Amino acid sequence: MKKIQKINRRKFLQYSAFGAVAVSFPGITNSMSSNWKGTATADFHPDVEIELNMRAVKIPILDGPQTLVWKITGDVLSGPKDTVVNLVDNYLAPILNFRKGQKVRIFLRNYLPAQSILHWHGLHVPAKMDGNPMYAIDQGETFVYEFEILNRAGTYFYHSHTHGVTAKQVYSGLAGMLIVRDREEQALGLPTGEYDLPLVLQDRSFDQQNQLHYSNHMMQRMRGFLGEQIFVNGRPDFVMPVASTAYRFRVLNGSNSRIYKLGWGRSFPITVIGTDGGLLEKPVKVPYLMVAPGERYDIWVDFSGRKADDQITLKSLPFEGGSMMGMMGGMGRMGGMGGMGMGGMMGRRGGMGGRMGMGMMGGSLPLGGDYPLMRFKITKQVSQKAVLPSKLSTINKFREQDADNVGNARRITLSMRHMSALLNGRSYRMHDIRADEIMPLNSKQLISFNNGYYGGHGMSMPHPMHMHGEQFQIIERKVNPRFESTYETVSQGLVSQGWQDTVLVMPGEEVSIVKPFNDFTGIFMYHCHNLEHEDMGMMRDLLVK
Repeated sequence: MKKIQKINRRKFLQYSAFGAVAVSFPGITNSMSSNWKGTATADFHPDVEIELNMRAVKIPILDGPQTLVWKITGDVLSGPKDTVVNLVDNYLAPILNFRKGQKVRIFLRNYLPAQSILHWHGLHVPAKMDGNPMYAIDQGETFVYEFEILNRAGTYFYHSHTHGVTAKQVYSGLAGMLIVRDREEQALGLPTGEYDLPLVLQDRSFDQQNQLHYSNHMMQRMRGFLGEQIFVNGRPDFVMPVASTAYRFRVLNGSNSRIYKLGWGRSFPITVIGTDGGLLEKPVKVPYLMVAPGERYDIWVDFSGRKADDQITLKSLPFEGGSMMGMMGGMGRMGGMGGMGMGGMMGRRGGMGGRMGMGMMGGSLPLGGDYPLMRFKITKQVSQKAVLPSKLSTINKFREQDADNVGNARRITLSMRHMSALLNGRSYRMHDIRADEIMPLNSKQLISFNNGYYGGHGMSMPHPMHMHGEQFQIIERKVNPRFESTYETVSQGLVSQGWQDTVLVMPGEEVSIVKPFNDFTGIFMYHCHNLEHEDMGMMRDLLVK
């Protein structure tokens, strides 16, 4: 067995990715798995083979007792050695590095006291390789993935997708960042190496013994889990040392349910160069950036001209429409515990320090509050100048008329009622595909997510909707006039250009997309990426045939 690749501590503090910390949940089981577990095939000739191992281990996270987590580590069995970057001396899952066109074989070995399976979030792979919950493996079993990297260069994501317990398992550590590179992107001369870094945003809570605390009461499930502390790249109160030059930061929202409104402590815009599915056609500047669970955005940040020891704070700014209160009919700025209401006020009281989560007096940071996420500190002066290209990529833009079902959109209604999270009034059941959930192979489908736009659908909350399989394009956003006052607190940070696999649908909003269904038949999921909502049943299967 090959040794785990190590990186030095200074590099680790900058390059550490996905920090989903975890407790062990020995009672978690899943009896709904398929008999097919995946095996290596003789006619598949991989360019790279890796092994991923899932184990319960203790990790030093905070000062004092170590924390029990569910950790993924990996080994490169054949192929490029930098395919797997293990982040040792911490709880983080490996960074996986692939190139477009590579054929990949992955041996997933489960040493956990529960069933589990990994989903390749954003990758276009065959249905049996996608990580559907029906393929969950037991302790001591191995699942073999084989697929070709068909995606363009971009920032992707992998995580547990185990039926009914995805939220707990992701919170426990079963998630990581996956990066795809290609020649088109390489030719642009974008920042690389130490200037191309992840920013993984998460929230976590701990008890007095430094063990992760995960609340699963009904109110928490309906809202989605919100932790007391913000972690960036697996670190609380994170300060990233940077040089006085330009960086490419790969932002991943790895939280269970928290939505971030990214903005700077000083007033200057955020420059977005990529979305879930890779580079945009050209850079887009926004005053702030909304990032929902499961979404990824690549941003360009230029620290040129800043003096040594300068510090710049990245914050989550206040917004509305994020809580359960004030959602009944779009009550506007006075409703709820987010934005400028009580939650926003509480959020502004905290600083970067404090065991209780940025000064939150022991409670969770409010969704839609105002609080710091991290700081960048100029520690090195350099003379190199990076130029942001005016053109980044070419995207074949879809129009509504490009869909095979133009004029007859497949409408998916999102609702929270009767202590359930539903899609078109249905909760998740395995092997329960309805007629309107069958998609023709090699077609483009117009799909609309309705989150209370037409009213009458119970409590309306934000829902980040994720679709497995190929990336899609956003065609149109519409908001019910009753929700306009809350919507305007987020609307300028909703980036709708480029390719996406996850889209934030705000209360009172309808979002229309065009999604292709090419290459692979079989079952692919669609669900809310608020992981508590997913586990409550806000998830369904599509059959491509």
